[in-house]
Amino acid sequence: MPHLLFYGPPGTGKTTMALVLARELYGEYWREDVLELNASDERGINVIRERVKEFARTAPVGKAPFKLVVLDEADNMTSDAQQALRRIMEMYAATTRFILMANYVSGIIEPIQSRCAIFRFSPLPKEAVIARLRYIAEQEGLRVSQEALEAIFDFTQGDMRRAINALQIASTMGKAIDEEAVARALGYVSPSMLRQIINEAVSGSFSKAVAQIYGIVSDGGVGELELIRQIHREVLRLDVPEHLKPDLANIVADAHYAILRGANGLIQIYGSLAKIRKIISSNKKS
Repeated sequence: MPHLLFYGPPGTGKTTMALVLARELYGEYWREDVLELNASDERGINVIRERVKEFARTAPVGKAPFKLVVLDEADNMTSDAQQALRRIMEMYAATTRFILMANYVSGIIEPIQSRCAIFRFSPLPKEAVIARLRYIAEQEGLRVSQEALEAIFDFTQGDMRRAINALQIASTMGKAIDEEAVARALGYVSPSMLRQIINEAVSGSFSKAVAQIYGIVSDGGVGELELIRQIHREVLRLDVPEHLKPDLANIVADAHYAILRGANGLIQIYGSLAKIRKIISSNKKS
């Protein structure tokens, strides 16, 4: 087995896969031959020189062919610590293997990358996330609608850790969980409601859509930043010609940037929807 480097977005199973490999290699006594560290907390060179080196230099317990060091969030390690780690990987290759996890592979120095077999973890597909959430709900005695599960996926975008947390938060609202309960629990707008508002703004009564957005922000307590992020996702799903979607996404991105810079959130949202309406209307006329 070579040294391994797992990278990809949070909540996609990197740490779980490393622990599965550890259990597969060592069985029920896996903790005796495995050192697990979170490199974001223990990221300095002293930890590498002392804890990791001390662990790597000793022989494995029992009949295990090698010991295993699991370093989570390795891209948060300092450059000096990574250089020290590279040296240890060379010195103790006969007795120790390393599994490194990172959100961004660019945060790992090239000499370490070249010594590892690299695997990229993608966001989990919708079917897998919903199937797992449904299983958890059944085990916990929750009644969750399909719309609620899809809303959780829309909110978490393939991050299983966030999806499970979202389901747990929504469960505090009651044993029966629908799309509205998920939206209230997570502090955002239900996707179906937002789609209706955007369609109203684009092809119906713009003033009605503006009033609904004002109510969502002022009375519903939804933040402008979260709302503009949701609008971005929904705009890309509009039933419009594909060549228009880059322009629509750019309009929403400009509004997002302006809000981050301190502009009035509601005005930016109204303005972006007005520009989107104008582009779509012009395309229909032509």
